[in-house]
Amino acid sequence: TKNISEKERIAKYAAGLIDDSDFVFLAAGTTTEKMIDYLDSKLKASFVTNGIVHAKKLISKGLRAYIIGGQLKLSTEAVIGAVAVNNLKQYNFTKSFMGANGITVSQGFTTPDTEEGLLKAEAVNRSYMSYVLADHSKFNRVFSVTFAPVEKACIITDNLPNPEFRKHTVVKEVEADLYCYLQPGARLCRANGFPHTG
Repeated sequence: TKNISEKERIAKYAAGLIDDSDFVFLAAGTTTEKMIDYLDSKLKASFVTNGIVHAKKLISKGLRAYIIGGQLKLSTEAVIGAVAVNNLKQYNFTKSFMGANGITVSQGFTTPDTEEGLLKAEAVNRSYMSYVLADHSKFNRVFSVTFAPVEKACIITDNLPNPEFRKHTVVKEVEADLYCYLQPGARLCRANGFPHTG
């Protein structure tokens, strides 16, 4: 996949937002899968996922994981469809993490896959906090299905190409944060991102 190092930085930051008390939805996807590598095996949080690979990685680290039932999509090893969406309705998540193929201010977070869009929309609606993990290449692109307006989720990215997004939601640039840590007054830089909830 493209933009590997950006995805690693985004995944590492996102993983750090999860606390022991969290009940997390982790959507199938490459960046959310990388998050698992950065989770502490002693973490007491519980995870629900529609990713077969994600579920296997979570339990192999000794973490508590649930997989939702539904139709299995071979190309992504993701559980999708009406049954999967219905299964999500019983849960109330503290946090959800997912990717997006495109993000614009007017069309929100988009994906080319209708089934995936329906599942992500339900996950966002059932989450206290939602985070969309997206590198800079996903901005100002639109795909056929909107799963949430931009105001409904915080964005974690490597580099925000357009400051307009900050008027509509909280955006965390992990690149900017890494740069700040090398500078005097790093605490001020950190305050520009959204707070750690731990």
